[in-house]
Amino acid sequence: MLEELQKIIVGQSLVLEQILAAIFTRGHCLLVGVPGLAKTLMVSTLARILDVQFKRIQFTPDLMPSDITGTNVLEEDDQGKRYFRFMEGPVFTNILLADEINRTPPKTQAALLQAMQEREVTVGQQTYPLPEPFFTIATQNPIEQEGTYPLPEAQLDRFMFNIKVDYPTLEEEEKILAATTRSEKAEVRKILNGKAIVSLQKLVNSVAVSPYIIQYVTRLVRATRPNDPAAPQFVREMVDWGAGPRAGQFLIQGGKALAAMDGRFTVAIEDVQKLAVPVLRHRISTNFQAQAEGMTADDLVLRLIKQIPPPSVPKFES
Repeated sequence: MLEELQKIIVGQSLVLEQILAAIFTRGHCLLVGVPGLAKTLMVSTLARILDVQFKRIQFTPDLMPSDITGTNVLEEDDQGKRYFRFMEGPVFTNILLADEINRTPPKTQAALLQAMQEREVTVGQQTYPLPEPFFTIATQNPIEQEGTYPLPEAQLDRFMFNIKVDYPTLEEEEKILAATTRSEKAEVRKILNGKAIVSLQKLVNSVAVSPYIIQYVTRLVRATRPNDPAAPQFVREMVDWGAGPRAGQFLIQGGKALAAMDGRFTVAIEDVQKLAVPVLRHRISTNFQAQAEGMTADDLVLRLIKQIPPPSVPKFES
C-alpha cells in the first residue's frame, strides 16, 4: 500500500504510517497542515488503492447537519399515498473526507459525533447503520482562524490521531515539482477491498499486549492530568486538563497496528512512544503558564516520555 501511495505522494512517510495504523484499528484521523501539502490528495489516493467507497464533504459556513447525515423526503406512490423516504447523506460511505472541518459551525460538526463513535446515524425515530469499514479523515488549516470554528473537545477526542502534516524537505519538494508539472499521471493499483480491511482489523486486534505495556500506557496517560498525584510538577503548572481513558485505548490499539505492520507479534514500548504525540497532543489543554514559557502540547508530551520510565520487566529465571 505504501509503495502505491508513494507513486502519487512524495515523502510524508510518518503521516502515511499513522493513517494506515488508524485504518487497521477502526480509528479516525485529523490532518492539520497549511494549504497545498496534498492532504486531500493523500486521502483520495488512499481510497483508490483500497477499492472502497469514498466521499468528500467540503465544509462551509452554511452547511447543515442534514447535508451530512441525510434527510427524510416526502414522496407519493401510484395510489396517491404519501410517505417519508430516507435519502442517505454523504456520511454513508467507507472513507469520508471532511475537508476543512473547522469552516462549519459546531452544530454541523456535531452531525459527525454519532457516526464516528457508534458508526450509525439517527434521523427522526430511525437509526441507520453505516457501512463497514468506516473512517473519517478530517483536514484542518491551522494558520487561518478568521471565519473558522475550532472543533469542540468532545469531537477532538473522537479522533484517534491528530497528525501534523509538515512541509516537504528540499529533495522531496524537487521531486514533487518534477512529477506534478509533467503531462503523464501515475496510476495506482487496487490493493485491498472492504472485506479484506475488516479481516485485517480483526487480525491487528489479536496482537498481544503485555501487562507491562498496559502499565506504561496507564502511567503515561494519568501523568497528563494535573490533579493526579502521579503527575509531574511541570504538568500541574502548565496543564488545565489532561487525557481521558480513550487516549490509553488508542495508544494500545495504535501500538498493535505498528507491531502488525512491522511483522511483530507483540507491542513494544517504542511503539507507544512513537504514537504518544499524535494521540495526546489534542487531548491536553495547556494554560497561560505554558504559553508564557513557549511550551506546546507536543513539547509537554515529549517531556513526559523522557520523565515516565517504562516498567521494569523481571528477569526470566528457568
